[in-house]
Amino acid sequence: MNLVIMQARMGSSRLPGKVLMKVCGRSLLELQYERIQAAVKVDRIIVATTSGASDDAIAQLCKNQNIEYFQGSENDVLDRFYQAARQAGCVNGDSIIRVTGDCPLLDPEVLDGVVDLFYTSGVDYASNINPPTFPDGLDVEIFNYKSLARAWREASLTSEREHVTPYIRTHPELFSQANYSRASDLSDLRLTVDEPEDLEIIRFIYESLYPQKPLFLLADVLQVIDQNPSLLEINRGFARNEGYEKSLREDQLVRSGGKAHDA
Repeated sequence: MNLVIMQARMGSSRLPGKVLMKVCGRSLLELQYERIQAAVKVDRIIVATTSGASDDAIAQLCKNQNIEYFQGSENDVLDRFYQAARQAGCVNGDSIIRVTGDCPLLDPEVLDGVVDLFYTSGVDYASNINPPTFPDGLDVEIFNYKSLARAWREASLTSEREHVTPYIRTHPELFSQANYSRASDLSDLRLTVDEPEDLEIIRFIYESLYPQKPLFLLADVLQVIDQNPSLLEINRGFARNEGYEKSLREDQLVRSGGKAHDA
């Protein structure tokens, strides 16, 4: 089984409630779910949110739309993934595809490409982020259930628990790995939703493409950007993986005996 687990929560510090914000009359979560469904290599999808009261709205949307969901730990996202996989009945031999709920432009063909690489190379972990060559917002990771279980047992750092896969990615001696890349590097292109400026770009792209072609692909997005180059100025200046970098700084504070404070 290829199980997609899409993590999503309402409590973003920079853009609260972003996954339920609407574009073209639908929530970003629904739009991204629709795109994942279009991937050929996906057998099942679970939205993994938290058990906090603020995320009951996500659970209710999932109920209303007949989307399978799981509610678990807010900060220990690795545990949330592991428990969601267990609820789904995953066993050794099954694979988990990780995506985050702030990527409404996720390309189903890119997802399928990462999954294909995972199986043809026979590795424990494959992604398109190590190093990234696709735009920020098209990130896909896949790993076997056995590797997830080991990471869940052994990972101890804040960054490893909050961001799910760092323990796997930083231990290539334990987990064999492969990276899916494209010929031209587009990693400096920001197509995720973390800031209000990001949402402005996503809305423009969807309004340009979705009415005529709901399952548009990365090539279509790039064409819109080529025709509207000023779009890139809207969210220029925001760093990729800001949340992960913040967790790494917290790890350093813990190691040095300091105390981490949420900004």
